[in-house]
Amino acid sequence: MVGQREFMDVHDAWVRGKSISEIARQTGRDRKTIRRLLRQGAATPRKPRQISSKLDPFRDYLLARMVGEDPVSNAEVLYDEIRELGYQGGRSILKEFMHPLRALAKEKATVRFETPPGRQAQVDWGTFKKPGRKRVQGFVMTLGWSRAQ
Repeated sequence: MVGQREFMDVHDAWVRGKSISEIARQTGRDRKTIRRLLRQGAATPRKPRQISSKLDPFRDYLLARMVGEDPVSNAEVLYDEIRELGYQGGRSILKEFMHPLRALAKEKATVRFETPPGRQAQVDWGTFKKPGRKRVQGFVMTLGWSRAQ
């Protein structure tokens, strides 16, 4: 049977951010016992666990870079930037943080440019290979309003 003091020690360790396995090793109890004690104490209000990460000091910078004026969604680019700022963690933590924010950055990046008829066209120049000839040079003009070529 677990006493009141041990019960409180288990809950304090949990609130401080210790894992169930760590608490079990410290108390000499089984992990199932620790889980049961934590479930019993779930009815009592407690503050959430405070888990810190090496990425925490850089979250504001990353959010500004991912959703700002010129959004960046490449994890390698952001990893290099925060390494210069003093980040010492790994890439996987960064990628997990970025995953839900990438959809926001992609939605914001695609804005269609509309023009009135006869105002704008885009031209692409290229070299094409034709049968019987070596190379043919040509261009494709796409009208801005109708998208006709």
